[in-house]
Amino acid sequence: MIEFHLDARSGVAPYMQLIRQVRHAMRLGLLQEGDKLPTVKDVVARVAINPNTVLKAYRELEYEGLVQPRPGLGTFVTRTLGGESELAAYEPLRRDLDGWLAKARDAGLDDESIEALFVSTFRHFCRERAGR
Repeated sequence: MIEFHLDARSGVAPYMQLIRQVRHAMRLGLLQEGDKLPTVKDVVARVAINPNTVLKAYRELEYEGLVQPRPGLGTFVTRTLGGESELAAYEPLRRDLDGWLAKARDAGLDDESIEALFVSTFRHFCRERAGR
């Protein structure tokens, strides 16, 4: 089951953070069709968030056709976002990224510095590609 976390410093609305985490888990094959999402009560207890925020995220996921609530049972994944070929491509990339992260740690970077470097490099890469 997915375990949510919130980053108050991210500037991203909490409900959007939950949505992104569900989408990421679906893309990576961590959530499959038929899997149950944590109950609103469980999410509220774990990450100290307003129940309406969790409900808003779950409603948005339902609107997108990714989950379906079943009264009295919970909210269930109705489809995934990653195909088999996509999932197969992730593992070598994950190993490469693990190596890069180890080098970043060896260079003395903390979590925030690693994230800043990755995000800025990713954004630069995207801008360069868009300009082509």
